[in-house]
Amino acid sequence: MNYLIIGALFFATAVAEIVGCYLPYLVLRKGASNWLLLPAAISLMIFVWLLTLHPAASGRVYAAYGGAYVIVALMWLRFVDGIKLSTTDVLGAVITFIGMGVIIWGWKSV
Repeated sequence: MNYLIIGALFFATAVAEIVGCYLPYLVLRKGASNWLLLPAAISLMIFVWLLTLHPAASGRVYAAYGGAYVIVALMWLRFVDGIKLSTTDVLGAVITFIGMGVIIWGWKSV
């Protein structure tokens, strides 16, 4: 599996997880309709399914996935929550992206 596909898979996985957690938050904290729990459950099922598509041992997948999750969470903070990112947010995202890349790159050598 090439790096571009792996990266896209990580980011799709992160979006599915965040949506699956954000919708119950809206129900429980913001008074949104309980019907949002259905797409939340579906999103979390998609998240778990996407994790199974990665070509490496689960521990490595979860470690590398953490980098993608941080980046998507910060993009969610910016574009959904409307909060401006700080310099340290951006720096942390760059560091985690590099770490994710190092872990994925190492899959070939194991």
